[in-house]
Amino acid sequence: MEATLSSKNQATIPKSVREYLNLKPGDRFKFFLQPDGTVAILPKIRTSSLKGSLSKLKRPISVKEMNAAIEAGATERFRR
Repeated sequence: MEATLSSKNQATIPKSVREYLNLKPGDRFKFFLQPDGTVAILPKIRTSSLKGSLSKLKRPISVKEMNAAIEAGATERFRR
């Protein structure tokens, strides 16, 4: 897909990309510059859209338990 940069430094995002990213007028998105020279465009997700995306826990978790889980995850990632 291609787009052309206008004299005002604006470009139109192709319809198929807008649909794929579910972009609507007024939506915001971010550009990420990759080390290989590519650029990724991702929509900013509204925090309100995240509501209900995690299941509720049966009991509260302490900060100590959270830190232990973070440490375990970091250790596992480091070993890979």
